[in-house]
Amino acid sequence: MIMKRIFTYIPVLAAAVIAASSCSLFQLDNAESPKETIKGKVVDVETGDPVLTDQGSEGIRVRLTELSYGENATHNPDFYCRPDGTFQNTKIFKGNYNIRIDGPFIPIVRETSDGVPISDGSIVTDIKGTTEVEFKVHPFLKVEIVGEPQVSGGVITAQVKVTRAVSKETFKELVEPMGGYSDDFTNVTDIQLFVGYSSTMGYRARDTRWSTALEFGGDSFEAKLGEPVTIQSSTSTTIPSGRKVFIRAAARINYDTPRGSGTRRYNYSEVMEVNIP
Repeated sequence: MIMKRIFTYIPVLAAAVIAASSCSLFQLDNAESPKETIKGKVVDVETGDPVLTDQGSEGIRVRLTELSYGENATHNPDFYCRPDGTFQNTKIFKGNYNIRIDGPFIPIVRETSDGVPISDGSIVTDIKGTTEVEFKVHPFLKVEIVGEPQVSGGVITAQVKVTRAVSKETFKELVEPMGGYSDDFTNVTDIQLFVGYSSTMGYRARDTRWSTALEFGGDSFEAKLGEPVTIQSSTSTTIPSGRKVFIRAAARINYDTPRGSGTRRYNYSEVMEVNIP
């Protein structure tokens, strides 16, 4: 009898649960979808030139935090700048936000290892309709492809010049108070030549068959700063003739942003188009 009663009432209980939940199951979501827009650009504080970057997570990261939630605020999903140092997000809820960027430049938000604020260059603003902002930063490096790349046998040869966009002295002045400083931070660690079919060429869009890198230990690159350095695309896997490709040079220093993230972000040159005869 006990077993019979248990199995008799289970269907009744299940039906009651379904009936109770069905009311909310078919309710319409009346919440408004996000439709505000934030547009911005990142420029060199000294020259006003755009800070060129990568399209992906190795590029300039943009982080929004809605402040109306007070101490319990969590940031929105991160997004990233375009290669030309501009950004746009058209799916933001109306509200008051803190906007912070992290990239290959002196951190705009700096504090000591004990959490004491040093400087805060983030922007607090209301996002309503289309809101535009501009960040002025100290890039680590300036990277240029000098002259016209040469092509022979499916191999591209380019001259790349890397200079400091912020001096070692200014870097130390601004970064050392954050704690854990090392003179190794300013060392240039590598130069990349990214090659591929995308006009938004960068680390993510490169073709690994043709892209190459020059690596430097310690401060060995110091003597090469400001001097053209020769770099070639892969000589083992050549680019087929008759193709149009894009190239871009990049370089980085031994410093990750945000500090402790492990992501050492590149400063970039302009993209160049190359025809392979």
